[in-house]
Amino acid sequence: MLAATMIISACGKPQLANALNWNLDSFTYTNQEDKEFGTKDLTNKVWIANFIFTNCETVCPPITAHMAKLQRMMKKENVPVEFVSFSIDPENDTPEALKSFAQQFTEDFSNWTFLTGYSQETIEKQAKTQFHELVQKTDASTQVTHGTHLFLVDKDGKIMKSYSGFANVPYKEIVQDAKTLNE
Repeated sequence: MLAATMIISACGKPQLANALNWNLDSFTYTNQEDKEFGTKDLTNKVWIANFIFTNCETVCPPITAHMAKLQRMMKKENVPVEFVSFSIDPENDTPEALKSFAQQFTEDFSNWTFLTGYSQETIEKQAKTQFHELVQKTDASTQVTHGTHLFLVDKDGKIMKSYSGFANVPYKEIVQDAKTLNE
């Protein structure tokens, strides 16, 4: 199975088969503790990202529960992975609101960060141009339309894989891919 998910490049660095290799711009936002957090904190780390908002009435609670399960699985298998949840309703998702929401799913913030502190336009653009994920807020609703993927990012800050984060989450594949990127 490992052979199916890994290709050794010419320099011997492990790579994922069918990797996306999408570039991710550097960022510095505000976390659930009201402190700066950004790509500098993720340097040389494998991480998994998603998009959520605290007033979500549909997919965000299950997506966040799936991230919490992945967090537990990674810890159990000693796979060093950071988790980053970007708020897609930054106007309403204060650090306090994010922390309260997050505490419904995890008590372990040692490797899971919830981010806000940017404009709606910024997060919609970042989601679209870098993660290739829809995020759209309209004045007609308190809900934000968005995709439900989980994104695996390598130690160099490149988005390598995208997975279903809502239904039929491929937990074992995600864990294996994270292991591969940590080799």
